[in-house]
Amino acid sequence: MDSILQKLRNLDAYPKINDDFFSRTLSGGIITLASSLLILLLFFSELRLYLHTVTESKLLVDASRGETLHINFDVTFPAIRCSLLSLDTRDISGEQHFDIRHDIVKKRIDAHGNVIEAKKDGIGAPKIENPLQRHGGRLEHNEKYCGSCFGAEMSDDECCNSCDEVRDAYRKKGWALTNADLIDQCKREGFIQKIKDEDGEGCNIEGSLEVNKVAGNFHFVSGKSFHQSNVHVHDLLVFQTDGYNISHKINKLAFGDYFPGVLNPLDGVQWMQETPNGMYQYFIKVVPTLYTNIRGRTIRSNQYSVTEHFKSSELGRSQLLPGVFFFYDLSPIKVTLKEEHAPFLHFMTNICAIVGGIFTVAGLIDSFVYHGRRAMKKKMEIGKFG
Repeated sequence: MDSILQKLRNLDAYPKINDDFFSRTLSGGIITLASSLLILLLFFSELRLYLHTVTESKLLVDASRGETLHINFDVTFPAIRCSLLSLDTRDISGEQHFDIRHDIVKKRIDAHGNVIEAKKDGIGAPKIENPLQRHGGRLEHNEKYCGSCFGAEMSDDECCNSCDEVRDAYRKKGWALTNADLIDQCKREGFIQKIKDEDGEGCNIEGSLEVNKVAGNFHFVSGKSFHQSNVHVHDLLVFQTDGYNISHKINKLAFGDYFPGVLNPLDGVQWMQETPNGMYQYFIKVVPTLYTNIRGRTIRSNQYSVTEHFKSSELGRSQLLPGVFFFYDLSPIKVTLKEEHAPFLHFMTNICAIVGGIFTVAGLIDSFVYHGRRAMKKKMEIGKFG
């Protein structure tokens, strides 16, 4: 048993020295104090790094299917009035929506950018008194109202009870509404006067879109969209006598929900038009992103990059549609971002390395200073007695 204990004693890497053989010096005390302060400083630095979260990113193939793309926007047009401004969407699957009004808020603004009126767009017609019936007579008591579509009816029993419904019927026929002052519904709703009252105003339009997760575009233009001879055009051109000024400022454009660290490159972008007419295009590459915070909460969103281009109608493009177009495409690669702390063992390893390393270096410095002073002292003694 004693032999085993003796062998264990022989393995001691930390042999003890009697206190009588210690020699404490002033330089040693200074070096010890400095090294202790340095250890304390580096310890708190490592502790801060350990408590701070880091974001790890990975690239994966996006295998999701059947999802939709959520688009949030807030755009200001200082030279297009709200009654003429419309929003359309189209995608490569053939799905298209014209003059979108759901979840859209339009704000009339003056020349200085101050809000005149804010109104949420919606579907429905105001109540009008004694309207013109489809058969030509006026609405009688206890008679159901069915307004005329003025030749744009798709069937004999179709009714157009508002100015917007007449415009929709015209659009389906591929006709432009250039005689709104002759339409009974438009006259009674004050449609023409409303447009004239907004002369010189601008419009701020904000809201959200839910589109298929395929390549497509959404665009802001004046008037309602329709197709004529396979050409995408808009009505109400008669009200835009001074050309189309599509100057705009993008206050916000995001493809999905916000998450920490997201950067939307079009936020705050402003463009002022110098030529009379044209089409401004943004080409956007949308990158699906999955963000997981330190608590395990997951946010499915998107990031994007963008390039832009302006097409002027002065270049001979007679069928160029003035407006602001956002063409988006989906990246096949998905980015995953995950917040996490550094491992505790990694933190402890760094602390041990700091303590051991500094004490080792401090011991070498102290030994060098101590032996240097002893050597110098011996030389002085030899010189004195020599």
